[in-house]
Formats: sequence, structure tokens, C-alpha cells
Amino acid sequence: MTIRMSEMTWMEFNSKIKEGAVTILPIGACEQHGPHLPLNVDTVLAQGFAERLAERIGGVVAPAINYGYRSKPLSGGGPLFPGTVDLSGETLIRLTFDILEELIKDGVRNILVLSCHFENEAFVCEAVDLVTQKYGDRAKVLIANWWDPIPEEIISKVFDEVPFPGWAFEHAAVTETSLMMAMAPELVHEDRMVDTQGATPCPYHIYPVPKGAVPDTGVLAPARSSSAARGQIIIDSVLIELEKICKKEFK
Repeated sequence: MTIRMSEMTWMEFNSKIKEGAVTILPIGACEQHGPHLPLNVDTVLAQGFAERLAERIGGVVAPAINYGYRSKPLSGGGPLFPGTVDLSGETLIRLTFDILEELIKDGVRNILVLSCHFENEAFVCEAVDLVTQKYGDRAKVLIANWWDPIPEEIISKVFDEVPFPGWAFEHAAVTETSLMMAMAPELVHEDRMVDTQGATPCPYHIYPVPKGAVPDTGVLAPARSSSAARGQIIIDSVLIELEKICKKEFK
């Protein structure tokens, strides 16, 4: 049987709920990712990790939220580029809350929100907090992403040719490019990859965003050394950790 909620009949979904299956809600974004990656990177990765995890734990993947909150200048710079479609924080909170509320009303007891856009976190946490205030222990909701569970030794293995720039600057760089090469290679334009020096770190944010704060390419750190093999290393390690989390928390 399919793991995608949208492809199930209501009876099939209801059967999975009664079994106590974990329902995974992927959340991504529609945001620029340089000249070599598509606008839907965060959603592709959220969906990709969700489906692979669901296969391992017998879970269900709910339809993804394809839009996210606007990125800061030095963790994406999305609003500066055409094609980026952002939600307000209020809208993202409301949308996430409404979906979670409907799942809980349907009887879902175990929910994993897999948010794979850096700036979504505070608003997703707010939505989950509000829904749990309303419904108490009727459901257990976890929030996770793909980068926090990565063991330190995997970071060293992936960044063996270029230095790790930090997660804020890992935008359209080695990890996202490698993951897309592994999950959706047909969407990666390797011939358009630029060997940029990336953005200059700054300990504060300026608004309006000054010209030149974000490279014209939208790439914040070099994607040099990206490969499907590196992407698969990340995927394998993250899935192990997420599976451990689910087995620990959803008993």
C-alpha cells in the first residue's frame, strides 16, 4: 500500500491511524537556490526524507506544505530573487495549525513535522504549541529537520574537500546540492554551478538589505565537491537518527 496519504482512500488512511502509524508532515519552501538548483529544493528534501523515513517505520506522509517563511539575507536571501514566494509568519502558523488540527480530529495520535527550511522553525514551533494547548495529550507531535540529527563525523566526511561554512551559509552549497543529486538529479544543473566565494559573514542583519550583501548568484557558499555519493551519506545517516527518534518517542 502507498505511504502517501493523498493516494490513500479514507478507509486505508483510517486503518493506518488505528494501527498507530506516524503521520509525517513535510514542510519546505519556494525559494531561490542559485543558478544550479530549483526553487523547490526545501520541499523536495522534506518530501524525500519523509517518504524514506515512512518506508522504514511504516508511516504515512501527508501532503507537503510547499511554501515557507522568508529567509534572512545571510541564510538564503530569498526575497531578493524572482520566484521566491514567502508566507508571513502568521500565515505559516495558521496553515500548520489547521493541518495539525484536522489530523488530530481524524484520530492521528503520532505526528512528525519535518520542516526543511531554516526560517520556518519558530513559526512551526508556535503552531505546534498552540495545537497542543488546545488538544493536550490527544496527539504527540515532534518537530525535526534533516540537518540537526547529522552526527559530527558525517559532517567531517562530507566536507573533506571544502570547509564547512555553518548551516546558515549552507544554502545551495555542498549539502543541499549533494542531497538533490541523490534525490532528484534531473533537477540539478551541474553546468550552471558557480565556484563562488559566497557571502561575507556578518553578526547582525541590516534592513533594507544593502546591495551586495547577498551574492548575485544567490549562492552563499561554494557547492564545489558536491556529489550524489555525499548526498547518500547524509541521507543514510539522517534516516538512522530520525528512525531512532521515532522509535524512542512514539511507543
